[in-house]
Amino acid sequence: EPARTTGPQENRDNAPATTDSTPDTGAAAAPAEEKPRTMHSDDTAGDNRHDAHDDQSGDGQGGGRRSRRNRRNRRNRGRDGQGNQNGQGNQNGARDGGEGRGGRDGNRDNNQGNRGNRGNRDNNRGGRDRRDGNSQGNQVETTPVAGILDFADANTAFIRTTGYHAGPTDVYVPIQMVRRYGMRHGDAVTGTIRPGAKQQAGGGRRNRQKYTPLNSVETVNGLTPEEAAQRPHFHKMTPLYPNQRLRLETEPKVLTTRVIDLIMPIGKGQRALIVSPPKAGKTTILQDIANAIATNNPECYLMVVLVDERPEEVTDMSRSVKGEVIASTFDRPPSDHTAIAELAIERAKRLVEQGKDVVVLLDSITRLGRAYNNSSPASGRILSGGVDSNALYPPKRFLGAARNIENGGSLTIIATAMVETGSAGDTVIFEEFKGTGNAELKLDRKIAERRMFPAVDVNPSGTRKDELLLVPEEARLMHKLRRILSALDPQAAIDLLLKQLKKTKSNGEFMMQIASSAPLAGGDDDE
Repeated sequence: EPARTTGPQENRDNAPATTDSTPDTGAAAAPAEEKPRTMHSDDTAGDNRHDAHDDQSGDGQGGGRRSRRNRRNRRNRGRDGQGNQNGQGNQNGARDGGEGRGGRDGNRDNNQGNRGNRGNRDNNRGGRDRRDGNSQGNQVETTPVAGILDFADANTAFIRTTGYHAGPTDVYVPIQMVRRYGMRHGDAVTGTIRPGAKQQAGGGRRNRQKYTPLNSVETVNGLTPEEAAQRPHFHKMTPLYPNQRLRLETEPKVLTTRVIDLIMPIGKGQRALIVSPPKAGKTTILQDIANAIATNNPECYLMVVLVDERPEEVTDMSRSVKGEVIASTFDRPPSDHTAIAELAIERAKRLVEQGKDVVVLLDSITRLGRAYNNSSPASGRILSGGVDSNALYPPKRFLGAARNIENGGSLTIIATAMVETGSAGDTVIFEEFKGTGNAELKLDRKIAERRMFPAVDVNPSGTRKDELLLVPEEARLMHKLRRILSALDPQAAIDLLLKQLKKTKSNGEFMMQIASSAPLAGGDDDE
């Protein structure tokens, strides 16, 4: 009987082993996450059966086996829990890592895709912009522009659209365009611009401003660019003595121009100086000369250049003279004085290259020398009166441009020079220019103080080679007149001359009186 009792118990004890081995085979083929759960359920069932058997067996042996099984089950559950956690962590980590890499890769792909889309959009937009630009380029209307070409430096050129001074509406001319069309300093240029298209030009990096560039060139000095490129250069033209006279006599009562015709005859291409002390009437003489040239010689292009002048005199000259008035008032910096003087004389040269007769009236060469002395860099060689030696060359270049051109064209310059100002610098400037002119008219302050105008000192005034301007008979009578006046003092000479001119209606009538008799001998004739 004990043997029979033991057999069923052993079979029941071995049953869980068979039961445990069967799920193990299935668990090997099952997914890894289900295996711990299967083993845990089998162990629990086996433990329950062992517990039931232990209840039937003795308390001693059953308690020991239960305690061992409980410890084993706790260890298995601990390992199973760690395995589940590790497995789930690995799976979650793998899933998270995959999702992270996938997210990053996806984001990269999306970003690249977005960039590609943006590139496509930019290309499409660029294509639309190009199409719009082409259509707008065909539709944009150009604006005509005209002005004088001025060079700020060797590689920067502008068209001065508001006169001879620099302004905000000036047009920038690329140096390649200047060289292509052979344009020169002082050319009158007409062309077109595109409003809104601006480029930086002129000045340093901080002082650089934006100007509208020139789009095309239509005319240069009234000629096509191709025709203008064939003109001769001014410095290559042959200068001659003046041989064609500019008559200044207009009306009988205008005595200033009649006196100048008798004392200092002027010809085309003359370089004349009016030497005047302050308040001797030099500005009035310039106005009378300008009006006489505009009246008697309309073929001449008249330019009046006022440097460092009073604003009211600029207005008076502009209203009284029928010519181009180019002025720079005394409230402007010296660089403006020199700039407008250089541009004006270059403009006159361009007109002479076309065979025209140009007359330039400058007031005054002394103030122009002051402006160059104040604006030019110091050379270290200072003359008496604080005048830099380099400051005298540009005014000489201005005055030296006057000449009579062989085979057509002339440039006449009549400039005023100030003396007796009390400035040693003005004296130095005058001494430098005294021998450069070929005609000189000297005014006397003492005669002007007696209110006799024009206050001309007859004896030192005159014209070199005046016989080229006069016919032989007229030259003989002029020499006779000079001999008579030279015997008198300056005040008596001009007083006698003015009295006799008032008695005649023209200089021709006055010269006929000289030829027939000696009317000037009776200086006590009434007016």
